[in-house]
Amino acid sequence: MGSIAKLAKRALETEAPVMVKIQELLRGATDVMSLAQGVVYWQPPEAALSKVEQIIREPSVSKYGADDGLPELREALLQKLHKENKLTKSSVMVTAGANQAFVNIVLTLCDAGDSVVMFAPYYFNSYMSFQMTGVTDILVGASNPKTLHPDVDWLEKVLKGNGPIPKLVTVVNPGNPSGAFIPKPMLQKISDLCKTAGAWLLVDNTYEYFMYDGMEHYCLEDDHIVNLFSFSKAYGMMGWRVGYIAYPSEVDGFHAQLLKVQDNIPICASIIGQYLALYSLEAGPEWIRERVKDLVKNRELLVEAMSPLGEDNVRGGEGAIYLWAKLPDNCSDDYEVVRWLANKHGVAVIPGSASGGPGFLRVSFGGLKEADTRLAAERLRQGLQQLVTDGMVQ
Repeated sequence: MGSIAKLAKRALETEAPVMVKIQELLRGATDVMSLAQGVVYWQPPEAALSKVEQIIREPSVSKYGADDGLPELREALLQKLHKENKLTKSSVMVTAGANQAFVNIVLTLCDAGDSVVMFAPYYFNSYMSFQMTGVTDILVGASNPKTLHPDVDWLEKVLKGNGPIPKLVTVVNPGNPSGAFIPKPMLQKISDLCKTAGAWLLVDNTYEYFMYDGMEHYCLEDDHIVNLFSFSKAYGMMGWRVGYIAYPSEVDGFHAQLLKVQDNIPICASIIGQYLALYSLEAGPEWIRERVKDLVKNRELLVEAMSPLGEDNVRGGEGAIYLWAKLPDNCSDDYEVVRWLANKHGVAVIPGSASGGPGFLRVSFGGLKEADTRLAAERLRQGLQQLVTDGMVQ
């Protein structure tokens, strides 16, 4: 047995994956319904799956592909970016999911010891990506407790301060874990502050199609902005691992350095996964929106289920697939609440501490069909009612 001292400090000091922690918390629990992991209940388009079945034995599928991605997929993505996202000056790289896309960008833009900015509650995997790449000066700003929007005044002070200028500012829009949607004027202000200060702005658009109540997603484009996208949620392709980066075409050297990172991590995203992504694009955004509409009822059921916490303590859900709920003040150990809800009431959620929000819960309304969501919501309601009234009764 070797000594732990021989292991990399950056790995040792990186947070453990929250889903691994949840699995440990749930060990021994039975009949648990999950409102925890950020997944959707649907499969990829049937027509796309059928096309993939027809090419599975073609030799090219088992060979390496271009580092940037299949040419035909990249061309289709450029057309999608132009038409849907109004991004006309961006190039595309296909990655093994949006998480890998994020790591690609961090390794391309940031050095160990650089300062970066996030806003709590933040996406836990992004925080881990900074930690494991040696970016240890992670400045975490607050969000408005009512809207869950980033504190732009704080960001302005940081970017105009006397200390080192952060290399990168990152947001998820709409948010994970908050489910909040940043209005365009606010994101434009963030972008303007970054540009003036000489910082990069990295926007994760994984949930671009998951918009409710008449809200419409948008993207910003400039030579200091990188946009990330994913097929995982939109097309039900979580396990196929396909995402992509839209980066500014006119920045000298960006592609060359990004290519070095890509070639040394996946070489290329899975070829069969890329073909499924290409064929799924043929179904178009309306195929996705038809399924997203079904989630409105799920959201309603879970908002009602969390009513014992008080109306003002359940936020988010404007976009994405998440609600963000504040626990009673005497329940600061949110991991213990998660364990209790699973073992006592048969429902799993995510502790807010994993996202820099101790004393909160993240609840996902995307992974179950309505009938199952209704059952999980009733379990959650009963659990929270008991929590508020009697505490964690064993």
